[in-house]
Amino acid sequence: MKDVYHSVGWLKHSNEVISKIFLRSDIVSLAILEGRIVGVGRALTDGVFNATIYDVVVHRDYQRKGIATLIMKDLLEQLADVSCVLLISTTGNEAFYRKHGMKSLKTGMARYLNPSLAQEYLT
Repeated sequence: MKDVYHSVGWLKHSNEVISKIFLRSDIVSLAILEGRIVGVGRALTDGVFNATIYDVVVHRDYQRKGIATLIMKDLLEQLADVSCVLLISTTGNEAFYRKHGMKSLKTGMARYLNPSLAQEYLT
C-alpha cells in the first residue's frame, strides 16, 4: 500500500500511518493485480446516515485503466444504504467523482492543520 501512496506523492503515508488509517476505516476496497496492490479506497460510516470516502488512490503506473472507477463503484455499492456519502476530491479530480454521482456541497466546511492544504482547499 505504501508504494501506491508514494507513487502519487503522498509521502507522509508510512507503514504505521497506513496501518492506523485502515484499521480505523469501516469500508475498504483494494485493487489487486497479479498479487500486487495497485489501488486503494476506504470509507468511514455510521452505516445508516453518513459516510465519508477517503483515499481513492491508484498507483501511478496503473492509472487511466479504470481501476479508480472500480474502487469507487465498490465503495459506493458497500455504502448503498447510507443516506449521505461525502468526499473531498484532490484538486483536478472533481470531474472523476462527478461521473460517480457526487456533487458539490452548498454548506461543506473543513479545517486543515496544514497551511498549504488550507490554502488549496478552503475558500
